[in-house]
Amino acid sequence: VSHLPEGVAADAPLLLVEDVQTALEALGRAARARTRAQVLAVTGSVGKTSTKEMLARMLSDQGRTHASVASYNNHWGVPLTLARMPADTEYAVIEIGMNHPGEIAPLARMARPHVALITTVGQAHLEAFANIEGIAAEKASIVEGLEPGGTAVLNGDVEVFPILRAAAEAAGARVVSFGESAGCHHRALRIEALEDTTVAEARAWRTPLLYKVAAPGRHFAVNALGALAACWALGADRALCVHSLGRWAPYSGRGAHEDILLDPTETELRLHLIDDAYNANPASMAASLEVLAAAPVRHDTGRVRVGRRIAVLGDMKELGPKSPALHAGLAALPAMGKVDTVHCIGPLMRHLFDALPDAKRGVWAESAAALAGDMRHKLDSGDVVMVKGSLSMNLARVVDAIRKMGHGQPDPAVVGPEDE
Repeated sequence: VSHLPEGVAADAPLLLVEDVQTALEALGRAARARTRAQVLAVTGSVGKTSTKEMLARMLSDQGRTHASVASYNNHWGVPLTLARMPADTEYAVIEIGMNHPGEIAPLARMARPHVALITTVGQAHLEAFANIEGIAAEKASIVEGLEPGGTAVLNGDVEVFPILRAAAEAAGARVVSFGESAGCHHRALRIEALEDTTVAEARAWRTPLLYKVAAPGRHFAVNALGALAACWALGADRALCVHSLGRWAPYSGRGAHEDILLDPTETELRLHLIDDAYNANPASMAASLEVLAAAPVRHDTGRVRVGRRIAVLGDMKELGPKSPALHAGLAALPAMGKVDTVHCIGPLMRHLFDALPDAKRGVWAESAAALAGDMRHKLDSGDVVMVKGSLSMNLARVVDAIRKMGHGQPDPAVVGPEDE
């Protein structure tokens, strides 16, 4: 603390400093300097927190692992994560985020990773950047903190990959690419999303690879491939990584799936919830809509004979002047063709609502609170509903309302720390 807070005893165990931020950063640097841990830093426009959890899941089976909690990825979270790192840590996973230019490089230099992973680069935080090239340059600045001889693991599918690669090469890093594109060092050859699992066949350099993720979604499989590449760059055991990855599942708010039992005695009367309410940008919204489009519905179980795919979507924030067009543009996504009904929340999502064909329009509401109380009248047995929006839209309130329709879960909800 920089001063004695009111109401705190005079003999309370407080460390008095001139500036709290400066002191926290010093603690973080000191903790980083005292450890011999292999450090992995991860950033990206989409999926960095889920990928961080994948990394922590894999590495924790191979040694004492310390990782960022929740979404501790900013100028407070990164030094706090480092300061909390035990001296005997063997692996550390540090998530690094940003909202404005110039934020990632100082945090990366503080973390001093041996491996830096960039999950993807998409249209997020456009309010602070002129274009996606500017976002790519900021994400790429994570390589400025790499230890000598470090490795940059980069998404080879993104259009701005040349920007990422050039930055890594300029920093003297070894470049490892991953994705579905030809030329990627770690290339996914086939991805099959099943009801509750995604199975992928890939090639790691020249070695065939088969791995599974306990969640449906192509984006999960691609992020997992990047996570595997990053762990292997640290020297982790490959076979054990693949085994451990299969035990990871997304947390609430981050794509978790759960059945909502609508009748305590008739278990066939249930709907399926995809809880992706924690955050949203155009890239993550497209990925989540693909998951919804592929989700199986059940027929002849409720008042509505045909099961429906229903999206409840909230505003995507921090997109700048292009925001109205980016919201309206969601209507043209291929996945929307398989979505039956879209409920929209927030003034920005009004642009999507107006762009939708009449047959797909559900209702538009100003806030999550305005729609949450009516959700029980919008859903029926056999439906699949996906909820997603920026954190400030509080779509967790809608998720809670859907859960309250239930009478106990046939499958327990996946619950974990908040992320990204």
